[in-house]
Amino acid sequence: MRIALIQTNPLIGDFHRNLANIVAWIDRAREANCELAIFPELAICGYPPQDLLERPAFLADLQRATNRLVTETHGIGVLCGTILPNPEASGKPLYNSAILLENGKILFTTHKRLLPCYDVFDETRYFEPGRQSVPCTYKGLTLGLTICEDIWNDKDLFARQLYATNPVTDLLENTAARPELLINLAASPYHLGKARRKNAIFSHLCTKHNVPLLYVNQTGGQDALLFDGRSLAMDRAGRIVAQAAACREDMVVVDSAALLAGSAAPFADPAADETDTVLGALTMGIRDYVRKCGFAQVIIGLSGGIDSALTAVLASRALGPDNVLGVALPSTISAPESEADARELAANLGIDFKVIPISAVVESFQTTLAPLFAGRPPDITEQNLQARARGNLLMALANKFNRLLLSTGNKSEMAVGYCTLYGDMSGGLAVIADVPKTMVYRLARHINQERPMIPARTLTRPPTAELAPGQRDDDDLPPYDLLDPILAAYLEENKSIAEIIAMGFDQAVVEDVVRRIRRNEYKRKQAAIGLKVTTKAFGHGRRYPICENYQEGGN
Repeated sequence: MRIALIQTNPLIGDFHRNLANIVAWIDRAREANCELAIFPELAICGYPPQDLLERPAFLADLQRATNRLVTETHGIGVLCGTILPNPEASGKPLYNSAILLENGKILFTTHKRLLPCYDVFDETRYFEPGRQSVPCTYKGLTLGLTICEDIWNDKDLFARQLYATNPVTDLLENTAARPELLINLAASPYHLGKARRKNAIFSHLCTKHNVPLLYVNQTGGQDALLFDGRSLAMDRAGRIVAQAAACREDMVVVDSAALLAGSAAPFADPAADETDTVLGALTMGIRDYVRKCGFAQVIIGLSGGIDSALTAVLASRALGPDNVLGVALPSTISAPESEADARELAANLGIDFKVIPISAVVESFQTTLAPLFAGRPPDITEQNLQARARGNLLMALANKFNRLLLSTGNKSEMAVGYCTLYGDMSGGLAVIADVPKTMVYRLARHINQERPMIPARTLTRPPTAELAPGQRDDDDLPPYDLLDPILAAYLEENKSIAEIIAMGFDQAVVEDVVRRIRRNEYKRKQAAIGLKVTTKAFGHGRRYPICENYQEGGN
């Protein structure tokens, strides 16, 4: 049997668009002589729909879309993720489900059993877990159907299992009709290292249970989440024999007979560098966020620094240079090199470029505030006036020309609050808010290896906010090659202050960094949404109180 693995990029709640796209892919699968087409988890509504699931109208429209899909299955089987009601009087009212369709009929349904509730996932808020895992038969082939998290609970691989049951074991070891083929419908978001870990888990599963696997994953950006697709077929020896593209819609066709026989040739993986994957994911995230939110063009404040340069390159790749406007906003403090480097970058990218001096605006602020500030020496307040003048001007341009302003702050700055509320934090999307500063440099250098887009001086000048004469980031912060490992240990690995010091870092530096992280939670709560590329990003997946006074070991 020829099986199509089809990864789609849904727009949450746009049932007409999503259904039309699914039907178009079904037609392509028919043209490829496939007998079964498999789509991702919640493909009809998109993942994650969040509190839209609490709206009865949304659920009714989803049911109508699901019913229409049933009518589009003549001559081909379709396995697709959707939401079904829980008919019981108790428990959550919905199931995260998979349905097998053919010739206008629903042949089989199953419900997701393991509902993640950690990091960015919150499925127990909405869904009732399925109670059993039962195989089904299609075209003489016995299938074991699972949904995303259902295959992420093997006791051999997780020191602590989050769930008391293992649907894979139930399917493959505890049923009379053992599945010949395991299928997983997923909406599994990307982060650094995820593909490598995922493939290792899948390979262990296939070899342990002596069963092939078909995995179909959502692709596209959804708010902060980036779904990388890379749907795959893996044989019982744990070898990938087919794999879809990363970060775009795609279809790959698998022959079940060859897969079961172990005769399918291994997939010739080009082994893309993780740097390429991050760049591709961020590019996709910009494109989808901008377009799905109804914009076509963006605006970026170009400082001549590395962060705005990387953001501009990514935006140009995502939207095309004609849809990107770069604006330099020099003050009397700005070095001439800053505007020159911004201008060179814009020319290299082919984007429109404007210069708006802010000195008069800043002087107007200072004149207005002078009577109130009398007797007080200049401090960070005057520095922030410059950042806020820039933010106001950029937002005015964004409003007037219906462009989305892209914020350019990186994760290192966001972590320690080295940014200005309503200033450089202004914008509708913080593209690199989950990219540490050291990674920003790696990505920029990688881009320049392909083609020198970012001015060489931008890569070598000491980073600076340029809000005070002679200012450098490392006057206020530890060097980034020291800061970023501390941030990773504290934020992503949840290490304590004592554990980080034991790694060899200076106690005073570690304590200062952690203090800055804690006291700047209020800033991050007001920041533009950022694209997630690490295991722990600021935003929905990291929920800390603003008002707190926890002292490690002090209670």
